[in-house]
Amino acid sequence: MSYAKDSIQKAARELGIDPGRISKWRQRHKKTDRPSATNSTLTDEQKQIKRLQKELRDAQLERDILKSLYSA
Repeated sequence: MSYAKDSIQKAARELGIDPGRISKWRQRHKKTDRPSATNSTLTDEQKQIKRLQKELRDAQLERDILKSLYSA
Protein backbone atom coordinates (compact mmCIF):
# COMPACT_ATOMS: atom_id res chain seq x y z
CA MET A 1 0.00 0.00 0.00
CA SER A 2 2.81 2.41 0.81
CA TYR A 3 4.28 1.78 -2.64
CA ALA A 4 0.90 2.32 -4.31
CA LYS A 5 0.39 5.58 -2.40
CA ASP A 6 3.96 6.64 -3.22
CA SER A 7 4.28 7.77 0.37
CA ILE A 8 4.79 6.02 3.66
CA GLN A 9 3.17 8.98 5.40
CA LYS A 10 -0.04 8.74 3.34
CA ALA A 11 -0.32 5.00 3.86
CA ALA A 12 0.36 5.28 7.59
CA ARG A 13 -2.20 8.04 7.99
CA GLU A 14 -4.81 6.02 6.08
CA LEU A 15 -4.09 2.90 8.16
CA GLY A 16 -3.81 4.80 11.41
CA ILE A 17 -0.37 3.41 12.25
CA ASP A 18 3.09 4.78 12.88
CA PRO A 19 5.07 5.50 9.66
CA GLY A 20 8.12 3.87 11.26
CA ARG A 21 6.33 0.53 11.30
CA ILE A 22 5.76 0.70 7.54
CA SER A 23 9.40 1.64 7.01
CA LYS A 24 10.51 -1.42 8.98
CA TRP A 25 8.17 -3.67 6.98
CA ARG A 26 9.50 -2.26 3.73
CA GLN A 27 13.12 -2.80 4.82
CA ARG A 28 12.41 -6.35 5.93
CA HIS A 29 10.66 -7.25 2.69
CA LYS A 30 13.20 -5.43 0.53
CA LYS A 31 15.82 -7.92 1.68
CA THR A 32 13.72 -10.79 0.28
CA ASP A 33 13.19 -9.05 -3.08
CA ARG A 34 16.79 -9.37 -4.27
CA PRO A 35 16.91 -11.12 -7.62
CA SER A 36 19.02 -14.27 -7.71
CA ALA A 37 19.29 -14.30 -11.51
CA THR A 38 18.37 -12.02 -14.35
CA ASN A 39 14.96 -12.53 -15.94
CA SER A 40 16.51 -13.07 -19.36
CA THR A 41 18.19 -16.29 -18.20
CA LEU A 42 15.11 -17.75 -16.50
CA THR A 43 12.75 -20.27 -18.06
CA ASP A 44 9.05 -19.47 -18.27
CA GLU A 45 8.40 -21.75 -15.31
CA GLN A 46 11.09 -20.02 -13.25
CA LYS A 47 9.62 -16.63 -14.11
CA GLN A 48 6.19 -17.82 -13.02
CA ILE A 49 7.60 -19.16 -9.76
CA LYS A 50 9.33 -15.82 -9.08
CA ARG A 51 6.09 -13.95 -9.86
CA LEU A 52 4.10 -16.20 -7.53
CA GLN A 53 6.71 -15.84 -4.79
CA LYS A 54 6.44 -12.06 -5.06
CA GLU A 55 2.64 -12.26 -4.91
CA LEU A 56 2.93 -14.42 -1.79
CA ARG A 57 5.33 -11.96 -0.12
CA ASP A 58 2.98 -9.10 -0.96
CA ALA A 59 -0.01 -10.99 0.47
CA GLN A 60 1.96 -11.83 3.62
CA LEU A 61 2.92 -8.18 4.02
CA GLU A 62 -0.70 -7.13 3.63
CA ARG A 63 -1.73 -9.77 6.20
CA ASP A 64 0.91 -8.52 8.64
CA ILE A 65 -0.35 -4.96 8.25
CA LEU A 66 -3.94 -6.00 8.87
CA LYS A 67 -2.93 -8.12 11.88
CA SER A 68 -1.14 -5.16 13.40
CA LEU A 69 -4.19 -2.95 12.90
CA TYR A 70 -6.51 -5.37 14.64
CA SER A 71 -4.11 -6.19 17.44
CA ALA A 72 -3.49 -2.53 18.29
